[in-house]
Amino acid sequence: MSQLRRRLNLFGLTMIAVGSCIGAGIFVTPGEVAADLPHAGYLLMVWAIGGLVALTGALTFAELAGRFPLSGGVYVYLREAYGKLTAFAYGWAILFIINTGSMAALALAFSQYLNELIPLSYNGQLSVAIGLLIVLTLINCLGVEQSQRLTSSLTVSKLLGILAVVMLAFFFSSPERGSQLWSLQEQVPTPLATVLLSALVGVLWSFGGWHHASYVAGEAIHPQRTVPRAMLLGTAIVTLTYLLINLAYLLLFDPAQMAASERIAAEAVDSVWRGGGNWVAGLVAISIAGTLAIYCMSAPRIYFAMAQDKSFVPAIAHLHPRFRTPVRAMLLQCVWAIVLIFFWGNIHDLLHYVVFMDILFMAMAAIALFQFRQRMGNSQGYRVWGYPIIPLVFIGISLAFCVNKLITEPIHALVGFGVIIIGLPVFLLQSDR
Repeated sequence: MSQLRRRLNLFGLTMIAVGSCIGAGIFVTPGEVAADLPHAGYLLMVWAIGGLVALTGALTFAELAGRFPLSGGVYVYLREAYGKLTAFAYGWAILFIINTGSMAALALAFSQYLNELIPLSYNGQLSVAIGLLIVLTLINCLGVEQSQRLTSSLTVSKLLGILAVVMLAFFFSSPERGSQLWSLQEQVPTPLATVLLSALVGVLWSFGGWHHASYVAGEAIHPQRTVPRAMLLGTAIVTLTYLLINLAYLLLFDPAQMAASERIAAEAVDSVWRGGGNWVAGLVAISIAGTLAIYCMSAPRIYFAMAQDKSFVPAIAHLHPRFRTPVRAMLLQCVWAIVLIFFWGNIHDLLHYVVFMDILFMAMAAIALFQFRQRMGNSQGYRVWGYPIIPLVFIGISLAFCVNKLITEPIHALVGFGVIIIGLPVFLLQSDR
């Protein structure tokens, strides 16, 4: 028996979509975005634009998920549209760049925030990061039901924590600061279009992850209905959450103060509640752990699908006889993430090419929808509203982002392509068998 168990319900899938987006980013990137766009009104606007971009993506991928309700998500869409080689390139990038790179960064970020509560040496922080990866991987190995309980509880906890921060800001803010937020006339940054695109980089990174719900479609109950709904609901929840938390920051700080802050959430709470920064450090640690738990769970379904397609080492297609989870795929991912923790020099640079490769493949998957419509006709399940405008908006913005990264920071893209090229012999060896 090589089938995964269908145990994930709509709530669990929605929490995966939400939790994979809301990690450490929203507690850090608002300051970076404010540095690029030091204007309260336009700052809120760019986060709203990010939400609209994510929504166009979720609408597009909802139809893809309805057409192919199988484990692997984007991997499956790329395989059906472009063949096994392109799908393998994506899976290889997920394993060695995108997902494991994000996991290593999240684990290190968790240890750094924990260090604010419990002082740790450098080696102690490394040990905590590695230990967290191992523990979350092992929990996810115990079955999809345990994964669903863990991710749902951590995601609900982080949403409640963010709501508390928002309520504090609304309660303690002055009416004068609130009235200043809605002015778009004063001190407009120029050139506005260029500034908005620059600020959008951090915004899109913070919105990334909602498609993780599609990775586990093979374990979803009624996947043709629940997976599309989960991605749409998740994107809407994340957009509302991000707008509220940025509004909370702006009710307490002006954009210049936000830009100068490296710990915007902690400093915002500290400004109205002495000692509240420690509580925020705990909240961020919980948020990071929740996102990391989802990453440990979701992406191994891609490696599992690759092995089943005979595009990857066949042993990775093994399921635990009792828990029906791709244990070997999970352990492989965990080991490589640990390797990255030891060998990374600059987390910032790695995350930049993580984002580039991720968005590039997402754009390719969205383009595939046009091929599926022509080849297969209308979907029997969910059909994207506003076709073809909605998919074209997502594709256009995604490709514009990738082109901008190629021009401004080509080294990140080249390193990503280099890692994929290294994996091609593995694909060729497996395909010859």
